[in-house]
Amino acid sequence: MMGDRDFHSIVKNAISSIGRELEVSIDTENIQNIHLNEVVQCLRRSYYDRVEPQEIERSGFNDLLSGLLRKMQYGSEPKDFAIDEIILRGQADMIADDSILLFRSAKEELESPFANDVLYLNACMWIYDKQDGMIVYITGDRKEITFSLTRNKKMFEEVIRRVRVLNNLLKEKKTPILEPSEQCSSCQYYEKCFTKKKNTKTITLSEILGFSKKS
Repeated sequence: MMGDRDFHSIVKNAISSIGRELEVSIDTENIQNIHLNEVVQCLRRSYYDRVEPQEIERSGFNDLLSGLLRKMQYGSEPKDFAIDEIILRGQADMIADDSILLFRSAKEELESPFANDVLYLNACMWIYDKQDGMIVYITGDRKEITFSLTRNKKMFEEVIRRVRVLNNLLKEKKTPILEPSEQCSSCQYYEKCFTKKKNTKTITLSEILGFSKKS
């Protein structure tokens, strides 16, 4: 007997607690220090994370993969990159054989890497002064998909531009424009940008017509 305890909630709370411990540390009051995580994702999300933060809901331990690797002894140390008076801070998951490695979870095998992961990896190669890097996606059934990348200057310049934009918007207390993507539906700020989510219930034709099932 399992009793009346809600084990799903216990596991969910445990994942949330571990997630908070593994989160990238960002001083929300210091707008002159911008973390790379903030500029490769939706800027509006990063803005809300600083001014009206809401906790993210993690779906499983796969979501903690990157944070766990950074905390282990072979994880890399954070490194800063100066952009005029602003400091951009990045952190690779691992540096091996003079290459930057990022590890990410994926629901299924991918044909191409996610754009924000490519931006993050490319920026890390400039911040750590490395020429090559790889993103390793690990699926729920433990398959590995690897993408390699050589650093690109124009792509890094776009990251620098986004650093300046976020810094200015934080100074002026202006909400960034919408950047719609497939990640919006799982964002904790969805209702700030779009309509309120509705909880729907599936009903049968019999229920609509008022019939009940015979036992």
